[in-house]
Amino acid sequence: MGFFDAIMGRSRPAPPRLDALFSIPSAALTLESSLGLRPTGLGSVCYRAADGAAFAEISQEIDTLIESGADAPDVSTSVDGYGYTWLTVRGEASDLSSLCTNLHVVNSTLEAQGFGYGLLCTMVPFEGHDGRRVGLVYLYKQGTFYPFAPMRGEQKRDNVLELQVRDQLVGELSMEKDLQRWLALWNAPGL
Repeated sequence: MGFFDAIMGRSRPAPPRLDALFSIPSAALTLESSLGLRPTGLGSVCYRAADGAAFAEISQEIDTLIESGADAPDVSTSVDGYGYTWLTVRGEASDLSSLCTNLHVVNSTLEAQGFGYGLLCTMVPFEGHDGRRVGLVYLYKQGTFYPFAPMRGEQKRDNVLELQVRDQLVGELSMEKDLQRWLALWNAPGL
């Protein structure tokens, strides 16, 4: 923060720490052993798509990068009711490391090409034996994680499960402390 920013009372957001996504596989072990939640093999990046040829070219480049491997995952794109684009990667549930690498590729490519301002979050869903689902959400602009656990069939949250997940992962991940930033991601892919 510069001198004038301090005088004017402005603060700069923390720079994103995209490497935090690589902590998800170890957090997954904790979630499975403590709460019986297992990764679904899905992951998604939510962003506001920009207009123009440059962004379309970057989107195509991202798809090509992810789909170029020998065991390439399926990639799909959808737009939610708020106008945000969800790029969803479907891989093997047992290969969470590759999934996190692919999600990192999406985020870092958009950031490196100047489209980081449009990134909202990255989400990796988990599911319990009882059908409960929770998304582990990484807030791009905050550099923190939070859990989002919607209840099936209604727009209500399972707050107890969210707090249990937070309490289990607080030592492993940088968890978002401000509960007002725990956004509801209704109808997010995988939830």
